[in-house]
Amino acid sequence: MSHITLIRHGQANSQAKDELSYDKLSPLGHEQAAWLGDHLRESETHHTRLYTGTLTRHVETAEGMGTGLDPIRDPRLNELEYFTLATLLEAQHGIAFPAEQGAFTSHLPTVFQHWQDGMIEEAPETWDNFHSRIEDALREIAAGQGPALVVTSGGLISMVMAQAMGLGIPAMARIALAIMHTSMHRLFPIGGHWSPVLFNAVPHLDRPDRRSAQTHI
Repeated sequence: MSHITLIRHGQANSQAKDELSYDKLSPLGHEQAAWLGDHLRESETHHTRLYTGTLTRHVETAEGMGTGLDPIRDPRLNELEYFTLATLLEAQHGIAFPAEQGAFTSHLPTVFQHWQDGMIEEAPETWDNFHSRIEDALREIAAGQGPALVVTSGGLISMVMAQAMGLGIPAMARIALAIMHTSMHRLFPIGGHWSPVLFNAVPHLDRPDRRSAQTHI
């Protein structure tokens, strides 16, 4: 098994309330991707493969990194449809979409729990499908040769961490909320299982003039 470095996309449209309008990088998101690419080149970090989801923000992030690798785009690496799930949750259970950022800390685990319990009708996919497609994609990537970069989204990364560490929904939601844009998360295969050896690393943003670029939303 080869080791894998998961990367959250750059900052997207943080004012969006639906999937389509969210799915594009902000000007800062483009900068974050370029800075990450610069860091990988300057640190001579060796990767032989690049994978991305098929969402616009994944593609734009990978392009902005300028790795020189030909990306393999896989829809199994796409994010869960949070806005769609939240809209259905409000319509079916009267749980309103957060009006302020602080409210996401309770809203996200609520969405996850209702989704896992099958209490959101007509969801775009089931919780079990989300879980299994991620496992399948990472298993195939791990079977390839050489270290791989995987550009994806925070919800997917939080599910990977939950799978690796045997975490429940409250912990998974806290992880999802903590993940920064263009952060790196490295998994090593140890004893036949994934072990996180790097989490939420943003060395390309860890300097005084870029501290404000350490964004979550």
